[in-house]
Amino acid sequence: MNFYNKYILPKFLNFVLDKTKMNKHRPDIANQATGVVLEIGFGSGLNLPYYKNITKLYALDPSQGLYDIAKKRIEQVNFQVEHIQASAEKIPLADNSIDTVVSTWTLCSISNPNLALKEVLRILKPGGKFIFIEHGKSPRPFIAKIQKIINPISKCIAGGCHQDREIDKLINEAGFEIQKIEKFQEKSNPFAFMYKGVAVAKKL
Repeated sequence: MNFYNKYILPKFLNFVLDKTKMNKHRPDIANQATGVVLEIGFGSGLNLPYYKNITKLYALDPSQGLYDIAKKRIEQVNFQVEHIQASAEKIPLADNSIDTVVSTWTLCSISNPNLALKEVLRILKPGGKFIFIEHGKSPRPFIAKIQKIINPISKCIAGGCHQDREIDKLINEAGFEIQKIEKFQEKSNPFAFMYKGVAVAKKL
């Protein structure tokens, strides 16, 4: 791990993601989580204050630096938080062991989101929910082209962040059925097209 990724990137991500325009969506996502929860891309714990109905949180994130920033927030919650320092592409949890999986602006930066989503599907209990808000490919062709152009810069400075992944398509292809989804343009950023929703395993 280079100097930037170890010392600068965690503080940069905590600063960028702790914004009013993003935090306004966190209560709606976290309030839907119940029981034993896995949060992929836990980061610096920005969702912690908004969990109301959970018994335990597995905080999955490969970055120790981000988890260290989260420790003060962890001290303020009344449920157990267990750090899993791993990638979502290989989740060290048993099959059918988790009630809810939460992802907030995480699928953009995972190297293999297809594999990560299949892992999420594997560890969810029957009837378990995948609750998400992500940014991804804009439906406007011109904006989508710009997103593709700026991808190399975004991946370099923002921890592998891709601007133009088709989030709903990725979720469906992994074996989920999307129960509800909102797609909307973030007003303050023309390149931030949001996908917000809930998915469950497809019925056989």
